[in-house]
Parts: sequence; C-alpha cells; structure tokens
Amino acid sequence: MGIRRLIVAVVISYLIMLFGGGALKPGYSHVGQFISELNATGTSYAQVIGWLGFVPFGLLTSMLIISLAGVAPVRGASRAGYWILILQPIAYIGSALAPCDIGCPVEGSMSQTIHNMLGLFTYSLTAVGLVLLSLAPRISVFMRLLWLVLAFVWLMLFTLMLDSSLEHLRGILQRLAEWIVFGVLLVCAWRLSVANKQLNSDVASGAH
Repeated sequence: MGIRRLIVAVVISYLIMLFGGGALKPGYSHVGQFISELNATGTSYAQVIGWLGFVPFGLLTSMLIISLAGVAPVRGASRAGYWILILQPIAYIGSALAPCDIGCPVEGSMSQTIHNMLGLFTYSLTAVGLVLLSLAPRISVFMRLLWLVLAFVWLMLFTLMLDSSLEHLRGILQRLAEWIVFGVLLVCAWRLSVANKQLNSDVASGAH
C-alpha cells in the first residue's frame, strides 16, 4: 500500500472507530466521554469497537510510522522522538487488550489500572517525542516552534481533561488534542510522501 493511501486509510479508520463506534453506543457523548469509553468493559458492542475499531487504527498508524521512517528528516534525538510517536497507536491497541471500566475511573479493576498506566505513559512520552522532533537538523525555525507548541498543547489538553471540574468536557478536550496533533502529523506525512515521490521521479529521470 502506498504511503498516501495508507494516510487515507488511517483517517478513515479513525473516523469509523470514533463516529461509527459512537453511533453503536446509546447515549454516548463525544463531548463528555473519553474515546476509550467506547469499548468500556460490560458496555454494548465493546469488543466489536475494540477489535474492529481501535486495533485496525492502531495497526494502520503503526504501519504509516514504520513506512515513513526511511524518509523522515530526523537524526539522533529527533529520530528517537519520531519513534516515540508510535506509542499512540500502541496505546489504542492496548485499549482493546485492557479496556477501561465504565466511566474510566481513576481507580478500578486490574484492566482499568493497566489502562490508566498505559495512558499516562503514552501521553507523557508523546509530548517528549514532539519536543525531540524540534531538534531535527535542517528544519525551519517555524517547524521547530511548531513541534514545541504541539507538545505544549498536547500536555495542556491532557492535563485539562484530567481535571475533575472539567469532567463534562473531557471528551472534547481529548479529541482536540488528537485532532490538532494527529492532524499536523498527517499533513507532514503527506508532504513527506509527495517529496519522496518527487525525489524518486527525479532519480529515475536522471538514470535515463
């Protein structure tokens, strides 16, 4: 599968998981509920959404990151930051394996405990990964600032969605974090795929 087709597949799988999964859950709120509550233990269609929603999205996103590893302009610390980003799709797969309890409480079953630890670990390190991307060589000042701003926005929204006084907005706060960060990453992935295709075309033309 070509990189651009893979990007489209990632977007489609996310929309199916989010809105398709939400449509299967009576009374589910995208504003007030975490995404992981779509497959909360004991709720309707939980396993269907987990295995046919979370897992495909996680696998496709992991494939995209792996596919672009050879063309992403990262070295040293920024390459480490690049690979840290794979924790987000892994977290989605992990959510299928260790779903949260109903309401995603701070304390709960063993599955909930694992789920919470996975979320805290992956969200925190994703911010680190974005900061490390700002250290990539030969990128513009704008791009360096963009990665730093994204890291700040990601952490800020993550902190806000854990604030008990904003519990009624935690779903939309989580979605904003993902839409902003994932959106920028996908745009960058698309630009890399176009640049790589052009480079391959130029090399092929030169060979003739």
